[in-house]
Amino acid sequence: MSGSAHSTVLSGARVVLPTGIVAGGRVIVEGDRIAGSAREDASVADLSGHWLVPGFVDMHNHGGGGASFTSGTAEEVLRGVRTHREHGTTTLVASTVTGALDELARRAGLLAELTQQGEIAGIHFEGPFINSCRRGAHKAELLRDPDPAEVRKLVDAAHGAARMFTLATELPGGLDSVRLLAEHGVIAAIGHTDSTYDQTRQAIDAGATVATHLYNAMPGMEHRAPGPIAALLEDERVTVELINDGTHLHPAMLELAFHHAGAHRVALITDAMDAAGFGDGTYHLGPLEVEVKDGVARLVEGGSIAGSTLTLDTAFKRSVTLDRLPVESVVQAISANPAKLLGLYDEVGSLEPGKYADLVVLDAAFDLKGVMRRGEWVVRPPALQG
Repeated sequence: MSGSAHSTVLSGARVVLPTGIVAGGRVIVEGDRIAGSAREDASVADLSGHWLVPGFVDMHNHGGGGASFTSGTAEEVLRGVRTHREHGTTTLVASTVTGALDELARRAGLLAELTQQGEIAGIHFEGPFINSCRRGAHKAELLRDPDPAEVRKLVDAAHGAARMFTLATELPGGLDSVRLLAEHGVIAAIGHTDSTYDQTRQAIDAGATVATHLYNAMPGMEHRAPGPIAALLEDERVTVELINDGTHLHPAMLELAFHHAGAHRVALITDAMDAAGFGDGTYHLGPLEVEVKDGVARLVEGGSIAGSTLTLDTAFKRSVTLDRLPVESVVQAISANPAKLLGLYDEVGSLEPGKYADLVVLDAAFDLKGVMRRGEWVVRPPALQG
């Protein structure tokens, strides 16, 4: 760290740390990092009456600000990334949707460059290795069984930036693909699946560690056919993604996941598409046309839900105010857990000395008032303006 780096003490807020909430706490920012002690020449910024929480980490996001991570240019992808940063997501994995294998490989090259530049945290391939009967907003004609050789092709095309693959692990080649991903340090996620309870357990034993948007695009639980949901909720090795936008999940199902899996095994995600932070209208998710009305994205043909228009600041406020989840649990699910899954917890995911100064300022009503990424204000709190 440079000795000339500016030092600022953010004081007076309720600070959420891994050890709990500190009332009237402080976070010291020096350069792009959180420091353990303040310099004599440090400036002091008063954030009394606010909350300070770690920057949000979104491990499943397809776009925003009118831009698609699957098809947009580098400039458009960056516009989408900036949109989510303005809503508190300081670390973002760019998710693709089903496409032709060669097109996905080319897309991986572009997203890998943005990963190397530090703009995104890697790539999540959602499709084409998913089950047609649970495809949701994925084009049926482009789906294929998870051939390990083809999975490896995309891993190689990502040049080390591949973070996660969503697979229907019950399909031919599914378990071998899970094993290949585990060997290469890439997360295997179970999703868009028609798997049974026993098949899901086999996939977890093979190395799958994430449930892609739990409950959505998979069979429901029945008394004699518990299906994948029960297997994913009960296994301590699995982290479950949840989309808390008021459309994808009934509040009781959110509560069930937090209660049964525990906050330490939940990752709040957006599954956002282009319209996030942009507005209603007609969009495309991969090759499929999507109509967004009143903030809900659905396929024009068939009406299936097509991602979300959610931003994580909205998910945070909803979780705390409407669902009445403890603030510490929501911080764990929206920052720490995804950072740990992605192997980034040494750098992001909590407000601890040595980590990047990525943080979000919320007011007493949990509305976003400020965002800092790597020591620079993306959104400067009104309390610090002037």
